[in-house]
Amino acid sequence: MARSKEFDMNQVLHKAMEVFGHYGYEGTSLPILLEGLGIARQSLYDTYGTKKDLFVKAVKHYVNEKSNAVVLHLEKAESVKDAIHAIFREIVFVLQDEDRRKECFILYSAIDQVPHEPEIAALFEQDRVRLESAFYEALVQAKQNGELHTDQDLQALARYLYHARYALTQVAKLTNDPKTLEEIATVALSTLEA
Repeated sequence: MARSKEFDMNQVLHKAMEVFGHYGYEGTSLPILLEGLGIARQSLYDTYGTKKDLFVKAVKHYVNEKSNAVVLHLEKAESVKDAIHAIFREIVFVLQDEDRRKECFILYSAIDQVPHEPEIAALFEQDRVRLESAFYEALVQAKQNGELHTDQDLQALARYLYHARYALTQVAKLTNDPKTLEEIATVALSTLEA
């Protein structure tokens, strides 16, 4: 009978997001990683492979988790504008929560690796295409339903909304001021009113 793992793999991925988000990929030594994860070296290798393998899995987990939430909001929305507002409000809320915001900072470590790691670059490109498409389809639906009154290029607006999500995370890395995050989100959302 196989022995069961003594740790929750999902929880370890969330801890890895925090560690890599805090120290960056290059700054995360194996001892720092093992201490942050609370697992033994052999468990890391047996379950996740190398530090790089764990990093890629943590980035994928983060990107997929966040993107799935965005797509779900947009697909289930009765009001597209309300859904987009909810998406941005959730980002601002998470970035104000000291524990949850740490996970978001894995984005910096991941983006730094894009020029060197084709797998990370491909992940971000797939995510960009998926979310820009989801935003675009929602914006088209909102315009057809008379909810959105704009002459803006909806594809450009979808692209902007995708990137504005990442910009909020960058702002949170630079300042702890909740008002700043809220103001930037408000301005980003004002593009839906233009």
